[in-house]
Amino acid sequence: ASRVALATNAFPPLLKRLSHYVVPVYDYALMSEPLTPAQRESIGWHGREGVSDASRQFHYTRTTADGRILWGGYDAVYYWNNGFGEHLENSPLMFGRLAEHFFQAFPQLEGLRFSHAWGGAIDTCSRFSPFWGTAHGGKTSYSMGFTGLGVGATRFGARVMLDMLDNKKTERTELEMVRTKPLPFPPEPLRSIGINLTRWSMDQVDRNGGRENLWLRAMNWLGLGFDS
Repeated sequence: ASRVALATNAFPPLLKRLSHYVVPVYDYALMSEPLTPAQRESIGWHGREGVSDASRQFHYTRTTADGRILWGGYDAVYYWNNGFGEHLENSPLMFGRLAEHFFQAFPQLEGLRFSHAWGGAIDTCSRFSPFWGTAHGGKTSYSMGFTGLGVGATRFGARVMLDMLDNKKTERTELEMVRTKPLPFPPEPLRSIGINLTRWSMDQVDRNGGRENLWLRAMNWLGLGFDS
């Protein structure tokens, strides 16, 4: 191919220059057994709505066509030195934590069992939103860093990559979020320390009524994280 668009998500970047801009983090989810009509009635959830809470460490949930409840989210786990692979998709610790949170949200369903549990990697960067660029004299374009929000955003991201490959100046390519890049992650061990301190701080925000600690306020000032 004379021109290439790279969309490798959480997989190790094919361009070495990007290895410090994106890291894989793991998201985990549970699927319940089908609910009985009485159980559905007890929680008052009769539709197929998708629901998410407004916490920094947020959960997402929805019902399925066969009456189960999907429950996932809360934490995005980073493993040392950009850990990546199928062996990280199974986390009894995270599955247990999600189950505990599930029954806090739905105490009426205490005793309901989970038939499936899984995890998967998502790509994130220091500003928690995608970034773009080109390489090889404009013959290669890339986009990554969607941080789990790619279902709607990847269509836009693909159009930006195609604009770049065609060397077009468009309304999309002139956006500041397209023209700028996030700050790179530091090498280990600072990478793990910084990411895990951010995870801990976000959890504390949810426990402290939304009050941010000094670390998160410093991140905001530097243009890092969700508020960047």
